[in-house]
Amino acid sequence: LDPVRFLGNASSGRQGVALARAARLRGAQVTVVAAHLSEPLPAGVDVVQVSSTADLAEAMTRLQPEADVLVMAVAAADFTPAETSAAKIKKDGSGTLDLQLTETIDVLGSLSARRSGPPRQVIVGFAAETAKDDDDLLALGLAKLARKGCDLLVLNNVSGGAVFGQPDNTITIIDPDRVVLTASGDKAAVAHRIWDAVVATRTQEDS
Repeated sequence: LDPVRFLGNASSGRQGVALARAARLRGAQVTVVAAHLSEPLPAGVDVVQVSSTADLAEAMTRLQPEADVLVMAVAAADFTPAETSAAKIKKDGSGTLDLQLTETIDVLGSLSARRSGPPRQVIVGFAAETAKDDDDLLALGLAKLARKGCDLLVLNNVSGGAVFGQPDNTITIIDPDRVVLTASGDKAAVAHRIWDAVVATRTQEDS
């Protein structure tokens, strides 16, 4: 909004860091595109720092051609201020501040549409949803997967403040046809289950 304030969310980046660490342990060459993280990154990964969804889109577009797998474990902003102030916005006694927000670029959908092959690049998206129950979560996930065009979608129900900033996670991974797996536990263990699903998907693509 101005040099002091920004629009953000409660995501800590812990799951993304855990995914990077698990990939390194499995022998992958890893590049992390990172914004605001509360966790230190593992040794041996390349890091590209970004501060906005527009920055993220630019970095991912540049890095995409060299990647076998893209895992978009990112809580990117869906909206951005239409205008930003060069100076701190001050109270003026009106009691309100009206903000005009515009939609940001659909980074995940753009990456899915842009990829080429063979071999086909595997793209994993994430969906943090406020769902009433498991059936509602699955319905929201399938609709998002169809819109985004990725291979796998990792679903979180973040109702009531769950998941963000927490050490543990509960996920459901889906592809266009089915529930691939569900997993619960600390985010390091969950990261390995996500990579298991990625490996299985890559094996299917290669066969």
